[in-house]
Amino acid sequence: MKFPAPFMALFVFVSSISAADKSRPNVLFIAVDDLRPEFGAYGSKIVKSPHLDRLAASGVTFQHAYCQQAVCSPSRSSLLTGARPDTTQVYDLVRHFRKSLPDVVTLPQHFKNQGYYVQGMGKLYHSGLDDPASWSVPWTKPQLPHGVYGLPENQNLGKKLTAEARAAGKKPNAARRGPAFESSDSPDNAFHDGALADMAVAALREASAKNQPFWLGVGFIRPHLPFVAPKKYWDLYDPAQIELAPNPQPARDAPPYAVTNFGELRNYAGIPQQGPIPDALARQLKHGYYAAISYMDAQVGRLLDELDRLGLRNNTIIVLWGDHGWKLGEHGSWCKHSTVENDTNAPLLVSVPGLKSAGQKTAALVEFVDIYPSLAELCGLPLPAHLEGTSFVPVLNEPSRAWKSAAFSQYPRGAKEAGVAVMGYSMRTEKYRLTRWVDRTDASKVVALELYDHQTDPQENINLAADPAKADLVKQLSAQAEQGWQAAKPKG
Repeated sequence: MKFPAPFMALFVFVSSISAADKSRPNVLFIAVDDLRPEFGAYGSKIVKSPHLDRLAASGVTFQHAYCQQAVCSPSRSSLLTGARPDTTQVYDLVRHFRKSLPDVVTLPQHFKNQGYYVQGMGKLYHSGLDDPASWSVPWTKPQLPHGVYGLPENQNLGKKLTAEARAAGKKPNAARRGPAFESSDSPDNAFHDGALADMAVAALREASAKNQPFWLGVGFIRPHLPFVAPKKYWDLYDPAQIELAPNPQPARDAPPYAVTNFGELRNYAGIPQQGPIPDALARQLKHGYYAAISYMDAQVGRLLDELDRLGLRNNTIIVLWGDHGWKLGEHGSWCKHSTVENDTNAPLLVSVPGLKSAGQKTAALVEFVDIYPSLAELCGLPLPAHLEGTSFVPVLNEPSRAWKSAAFSQYPRGAKEAGVAVMGYSMRTEKYRLTRWVDRTDASKVVALELYDHQTDPQENINLAADPAKADLVKQLSAQAEQGWQAAKPKG
């Protein structure tokens, strides 16, 4: 098999590669739910993430990676198909991408079609929206008879509230009816991510014995709500050292629907149904979020250790991504569901054996739709014609190089929120974020504009779109946004 030049440049072992499938690089594809880029590799001084940081040290940390829509299913559908939300037509947690793209070849399916053994487990596609065509063997997940909580009182509370919801004619979600966080003296594998790590370690052992390369997808769910983790991970943190969001108010002059009333968090017991989150509770929530990161981090460490034990690390590409960012009180809001930087900017770590730039960070603008073509190129696979991203292999080789001129995200709002159904199309350049809220029935009608200057206002606290002094800039950026993602591709 002939490998492309980028592969030849990246892999020190390439000279020994023959035409045999077994010699092609394996892929460990790790998805993490609701992980924002706030841990050691991204400069956090408080979040304990030794294994994520270890992975970052062996690869490149993308500081400006952007999801295409900041909520689980649209983001995952976009990444795994390599197509943007307006192509997948997935804007919510219900629609499956195959309704719009029945014959699309997904990222794992492409590897399967090219001779890889492809296995998926945990949360990869959104819950309940699996894609059987993607896998060599059926997708699976941990089965936890006690549910998401470790403490009996919380397990019982969930059952009680579920019964009450049903009695009131409401559709309950038992996993969201207990408290928003929990600390218990439980073993790691009493919860989803620890049990998933058990499964993934076993899968690595089985896959390593096969006479073909493997693509293993492992989807961790923490730090998604509820923030449930064994007590030892909570004990890593001193609550007094946890700082609250520095900007607990909406951006000045932003449209009221720019961020949400965070109904996702309010679904949990003990969370106020209206108004702001009190400071003491906010600190507990952040404590739980950080503990959940550290718990997930330990499970990632188990996978890295197993790769080393099996002697697979020098022939395995590792990609770890969070499906979107997450607000922890910024803009007076929580959760995701918006176009702001906190929600659209997400972590991306890529470790490639023999990478000369290992341990470096890059400020290059990349998008999650770029992951599909990048992995295909790294493994010497052809690129399907439908892809709407660009391989970032050149950035892996040269992290400081100039790259895309913009990254694009979007989020819909209904008429109840915005007065008319709108789509917020957001463009992030090196210096600015421009969001255009467009009438969904008339794309030529811009209902609202947001402009944030990341040179002077990296937290996006002041909307400058109506500032007369910025009129020319708004016109210039609007024209760039209308040209879209194709015009933003890297030169050459």
